This record gives sequence, C-alpha cells and structure tokens, in this order.
Amino acid sequence: MPEQTANDAVVIERLVEAPIDQVWSMWTDPQRFALWYGPAGATIGTARLDVQIGGERSVEMTVQTPGGERTMWFLGEHVEVDSPRVLMYTEAMAGSDGGAPQSPITTVRLELTATGERTQLRLTHHGVQAGSPGATGW
Repeated sequence: MPEQTANDAVVIERLVEAPIDQVWSMWTDPQRFALWYGPAGATIGTARLDVQIGGERSVEMTVQTPGGERTMWFLGEHVEVDSPRVLMYTEAMAGSDGGAPQSPITTVRLELTATGERTQLRLTHHGVQAGSPGATGW
C-alpha cells in the first residue's frame, strides 16, 4: 500500500527481483515502459521518453471506464537524470488530444539502489492531492 505523506506525496517502496540496469530500462526505454505502465487493462499508444535533463516525456494511455474508453496524456520533462540511479520528471495530465495540461504539475522521483541482482525502488510522487485517484498509488 502506498504511503500518503502530509506534504501531498505518494511514496512507494519495492524490492524488485531484477538487476538495476533492467529496472532502469523499464522506466527509460519507451517500448519496455509501454509493457507495464498504467492500471490493469490500460494500453500505451505512445511513449516518448527523451531521457536527458530538459527532455520531453509524453505518454498516451487508454483505459476502460464505466463510461467507455478514455484516452489521456501525461506530459512533462525530465529534470534529473543520473543513470541508473535517479530519474525525476514533471508530469501533468492532458486530454485525449494531448494538448494543454488539465491538471496541476506534479513531480515524480524514482530512486534505484542495486542490492546484488535485485533492486530497491523508491518512487515519490509529489503534488498528488489526498483523495484523488493518484493518491491510491500506481
């Protein structure tokens, strides 16, 4: 269960049964990222991950909702990149056309630590409002 902190951040920690380079590529290689990102049943139509400081990050995700299929975009830029240990980016949600953001800008920080052939992952998503869908975790 993710932790909701007092400063509107969701923190998730996991021990991943994979080496750090593999976990890093799951976050930075668009094809690998598209295989796992989003809730069950979601599809990633586009993932542009220019993993360098100032580089674009845009992800198109389609999900099934009670009202039918919904497509949304997550837009941002990379603000810290220290391969394969730290990845930080801004993120805002946009509508189905991928235009102007329709939500506040949040910040996601991924920290990876190698522990032999496994990886300790700590994800901190700052700016998530308590009670929002994002507050329930990833």
